[in-house]
Amino acid sequence: MSLLNALPANSGIIICGHGSRAKIAEEEFSLLATGLRARFPQLEVEYGFLEYSSPNIHMALDRLIAKGITNIYAVPGMLFSATHAQNDIPSVLTTYMQKNPALTIKYGQELGLHDEMIMAFQHRIMEAVDLAEMPQPGDLYDTMLVVVGRGTSVAQANAEVSKLTRIVAENMGFGWCETVYSGVTFPSVGRGLEMALKLGFKKIVVAPYFLFSGKLIGRIHGYIDKVVAQHPDVSISVADYLRDQSHVINTFVERIEETVSQPAVNNGLMESFQARLAAGEVTVHHHHAEFQPEVEVASDAHTHSHDHKHDHDHDHDHSHKKQGHSHAGHGHTHAPYRHIAHPHGPRTMIDENVCCCFMGQFPQAVIDEERALRLAAGIAAVDQIPQCKIK
Repeated sequence: MSLLNALPANSGIIICGHGSRAKIAEEEFSLLATGLRARFPQLEVEYGFLEYSSPNIHMALDRLIAKGITNIYAVPGMLFSATHAQNDIPSVLTTYMQKNPALTIKYGQELGLHDEMIMAFQHRIMEAVDLAEMPQPGDLYDTMLVVVGRGTSVAQANAEVSKLTRIVAENMGFGWCETVYSGVTFPSVGRGLEMALKLGFKKIVVAPYFLFSGKLIGRIHGYIDKVVAQHPDVSISVADYLRDQSHVINTFVERIEETVSQPAVNNGLMESFQARLAAGEVTVHHHHAEFQPEVEVASDAHTHSHDHKHDHDHDHDHSHKKQGHSHAGHGHTHAPYRHIAHPHGPRTMIDENVCCCFMGQFPQAVIDEERALRLAAGIAAVDQIPQCKIK
């Protein structure tokens, strides 16, 4: 049973977002709170924004207090821990607690690269390429994955998007992967897609790693439309953004449960912020103090959707090895790799001083095919001693 089912009646939840000038982003963010309420109808769940959108975080906290809530668990409704999650939100929460001393607020972690978030993202990608189940090795080797991140001034947050790209590309077995960003950092979506096209893939999946729609999603589709018009021979599929996908709601549940169970003395985002604030190390942007109504912006988001022989001998064994086999000559193993035959992967190193244990993972057909391709390209086969055999 979830810890949230056992919370006392004076407990409430608030999901804290940034806010957007696009009305659809505000509406879709509210679906996160709706999803939590559906799972825990006994809990008071509110959401609030730093800027642009209503209600702001102060308003949402006011609503909880009006319902008799004095024990609040707050989590950032953000994918990664950049400035807003690290400084701006805990600043608002700290200020509010100082004005309401009877109130307790515990602040949790951003969504991050939780396994559930990775599954949510993979689910959206599978929808884009009409797959009901995870692909098998080889199914997507002819397809390139381009992940679009928000892009921030915090290098660590940008690096997390690149990490996500690699995890998903390897889990699903794409032929190649690249990470681009819609703002602040590089490479931009436009330039990134230009570079991606030069790799020659005729199938590309563009997957925005965003929680909800808004101007940036519209901008991404604008770049894609331009590429499609200029390269009619390339098939581009566009994955939907995350929204309230079930795995996303699962992640929020787990982040809130972590917040509930964290000890009184914790080294989370709130405690880190308060320590840095006391040390004078934090510059807080107070753009989130009060909500000012904005002119509604119409959303422009839309969906798009051999067998070869060789005649030279070798003095080391290329036969298949069982998983976990330890080579007697040097006493180590290489874990089996499910994409061992990937056209741009380890097979490109065959006969290039690769450890014989690693070579043993290649099916003989892959070895023969790779050597035949090299011979066809005019590259002579070289009988080299594996690196592990060199004394």
